Amino acid sequence: MQNGKIALVTGAAKGIGKGIALKLAQAGYTVIVNYNGSKDAAQDTVDEITKAGGTAEIFQCNVSDYAATEGMMKSILERYGRLDVLVNNAGVTADNLLVRMTEEEFDKVINTNLKGAFNTIKHINRQMIKQKSGRIINISSVVGITGNAGQANYAASKAGIIGLTKSVAKELASRNITVNAIAPGFIMTDMTDRLPDNVKEKMLSDIPVKKFGNVEDIANTVLFLASEGASYITGQVIEVNGGMNM
Repeated sequence: MQNGKIALVTGAAKGIGKGIALKLAQAGYTVIVNYNGSKDAAQDTVDEITKAGGTAEIFQCNVSDYAATEGMMKSILERYGRLDVLVNNAGVTADNLLVRMTEEEFDKVINTNLKGAFNTIKHINRQMIKQKSGRIINISSVVGITGNAGQANYAASKAGIIGLTKSVAKELASRNITVNAIAPGFIMTDMTDRLPDNVKEKMLSDIPVKKFGNVEDIANTVLFLASEGASYITGQVIEVNGGMNM
């Protein structure tokens, strides 16, 4: 059953983004599945949603591109007339020790992870103000809080997401628009499955609940923050990490 609300999930072709898109669709949202390069995977996500009785469509856009993101938002508003939930999930990594990290590696991660979130919020905030309602949910990371060797660019981008979240939350709170961040810990995805066993074992030893998270853990948190039950929560960072950071 559709709830009449429209949600955009960036980077939703696979992994955490796919899980979020599926969860929102199950709850009755019409979901726009944004992707950059993984068209087939994005279409698979949409097919899975529609097969289950939901409504979704794919939309290609590199969110690090300011003008392209503006075009995406205009197209969404022309088609649907509104956007109720924005989930900024699109992200990339280019891990390297700082001594070896190139300018290109730093810029690529900052431009996608941090500037990408700025771009989407920038080009939809006027519409949400006009609607006098909206939910913006930004996906940060535990390393944006703790830092991590070999991820100076990624940690900086995810720490920036937290600052962006809190600042925009203050600007938009009086318009019935909430802005929150989720900071996942170690979440099992295809990408993390490829890590060596010894790396996984070391990470597991640092998690008090002694298990890795799954995509559903993040998707459930997004669904809550998007709901009316979270209308009095804004400017917060919800850590979903099994106690990795306390």
